[in-house]
Amino acid sequence: MTYSADSFGDTESQLRALVARGFRFLHPKASGGSVLAVVGVRAHDNVVDVMWLHGETDARAVRMPADERDVMSPTQTLWENSGHAAEVLAQLLSLPDDRVPGLAGTVRTAQTAAGCWVAVSPNTSRWLAATG
Repeated sequence: MTYSADSFGDTESQLRALVARGFRFLHPKASGGSVLAVVGVRAHDNVVDVMWLHGETDARAVRMPADERDVMSPTQTLWENSGHAAEVLAQLLSLPDDRVPGLAGTVRTAQTAAGCWVAVSPNTSRWLAATG
C-alpha cells in the first residue's frame, strides 16, 4: 500500500491529527533543558502506538502489543517505520485501529491496552502498562 504525506498535510497538521486520535505527548529533555524529541503515545484496543520526532527528516513510529513492558524500547513490534517525519506520521495515521497491520481482515480480540503515566523526575514521565 502506498501512503501519501500530502494527504495528511504538513507535520504540524499531522501532530494535531494525532492529538485528535488520543495521543499523549511528552518532551524528554537533556540535562541543559533542551528538548531531545517529541514523543507521542497512544494506548488503544490491544496495542500501543508510539512515535518519536527528532526533526523533519528523523522520525520513528511503532505499534506494539499492549503487554509490552517498556514502550520506549519495545522488544516486539507489530508495525514499525522510520524516516522523514511527514511520511512516517502519514503511515501512522493510516494504520487501522481494528486490526494488526499486515493481517488484513484479522480483527484483534485480545485484552484492551491499559496503563498510566508516572512521573519519574521533574521533566520526565513514563508509560507503565497495567498488569494482571
